[in-house]
Amino acid sequence: MASPFRRFIGMVFLVTFVLVYIFLAMVIGDITMAGKHWSIKLIFFAIAGLIWVVPAGLIISWTYKKR
Repeated sequence: MASPFRRFIGMVFLVTFVLVYIFLAMVIGDITMAGKHWSIKLIFFAIAGLIWVVPAGLIISWTYKKR
């Protein structure tokens, strides 16, 4: 079982990562997708909405990794 401190650090890092990722995806999408067709915006935001899962999974697996 992972130590409580390791879980705390993982939780803080995960929340920080998700907040920064949301902000960056929003800004990049706003800048690059201005004036684009709605279907291209849909594809961009669908992909951007799923990409965060891989790094978040790595953070969670590190958090619960045994020593």
